[in-house]
Amino acid sequence: MRVLVVEDDELIARGIVSGLRAHGLTADSVSNAAQAEAARRAAHCNAMVLDLNLPDEDGMQFLARMRQRGDTLPVLLLTARDTVEDRIAGLQGGADDYLVKPFDLGELVARLHALMRRASGRSVNLIEAGTLSLDPGSGEAWLDDKPIELSRRETALLANLMQAAGRCLSAEQLKDSMYGFDQEVGSNAINVHIHNLRRKLGPGVVQTIRGMGYRFGKAGR
Repeated sequence: MRVLVVEDDELIARGIVSGLRAHGLTADSVSNAAQAEAARRAAHCNAMVLDLNLPDEDGMQFLARMRQRGDTLPVLLLTARDTVEDRIAGLQGGADDYLVKPFDLGELVARLHALMRRASGRSVNLIEAGTLSLDPGSGEAWLDDKPIELSRRETALLANLMQAAGRCLSAEQLKDSMYGFDQEVGSNAINVHIHNLRRKLGPGVVQTIRGMGYRFGKAGR
């Protein structure tokens, strides 16, 4: 899961990004609405953590503009505005969840995973396909009821392919979901991770669609 954090307090933003990455998520931060707009155009993300007190625009106005143009990205408001009226306004204004500062990092991570479950139509963290099961939150995977050890990148890649429900994802889309803006990506990084998944889960688990990208296939030998 790739998360865009929109937070103007550098210390808070850095702490959130570090914490999300420590929990296996890909995260980047920007400090205002204009940068958030640019980031949305530049790269794919799965969810947004949005502060309301931004220096160039109120977060609610930014969110309203997103929804008006049909942007359905899951958005969690993270703000010091703590009245019931503020929460109601935020949720009615297009937010998918609302968390008040100060907050617990574990709760933030759990809420983001819940947003992704709802967005993909699941009620639990576990993603299942045949005899393969994956928990993106914990990074645990099982094939034929046997645990399979996956790296953080392999987990992210596999989760994105499984959640795509048969759709083809380009190499750029996969890179966007796995690496932050400030992280260097080798030219063959995706191929290396795909090779490792095929070695661990079977040669058909990732299908290469020539000229288009990759899609989830079938795990097992």
